[in-house]
Amino acid sequence: MVAGLAVLLITSASVFAANAHLNKEVDLEGVQCVVADRDAQAGKTAQYKDGSVYFCCGGCAGKFAKTPEKFAVAANRQLVQTGQYTQTGCPFSGGSIDKSTVMKVDGAKVGFCCGKCKARVESAEGKEAAKMVFGEKAFAKGFKKVEKEG
Repeated sequence: MVAGLAVLLITSASVFAANAHLNKEVDLEGVQCVVADRDAQAGKTAQYKDGSVYFCCGGCAGKFAKTPEKFAVAANRQLVQTGQYTQTGCPFSGGSIDKSTVMKVDGAKVGFCCGKCKARVESAEGKEAAKMVFGEKAFAKGFKKVEKEG
C-alpha cells in the first residue's frame, strides 16, 4: 500500500512538472475561445496537441472535450496565436514563406510561399479562410510546435 501511494505521489508530481510550462502566463489579448466568439480566459484550458487551448467558460471546455475534432480549426489557430506553434512553411505547399505574403487569417498572422497561395485565402469567404489555413492537413504542413528551452 505504501508503494502504491509512493507511485501515485511520484506520478502526480511528474504530471505537474511536465505541465508546468503550460501554466506560464499566455497573452490572450485578442484571442477568442475555441468554441464561442468570446474572449478566451486563462483559467479555462484543455490539453490539445502538446499545448493548451483556452475557452471563455467551463461550458465551452466541456463541449470541446466531447468533440475536439469539431473545433480543430479554431484550436489550431489558437495554438498559433498564443505562440505555442509557429509557422514553418506555406500551409499549402510546405515551401518557404515569402515575407511579402504575410496576412492575418482569423486573428493569426500567416505567410505563404507566393502571391497565388495568398490570393486563394484572400478570396475565401467567412470562416473558409481559417479552414483552408488551419485545417488538419494544412496545419501539419505549415506549422510546428515551439520547442521550449530548459
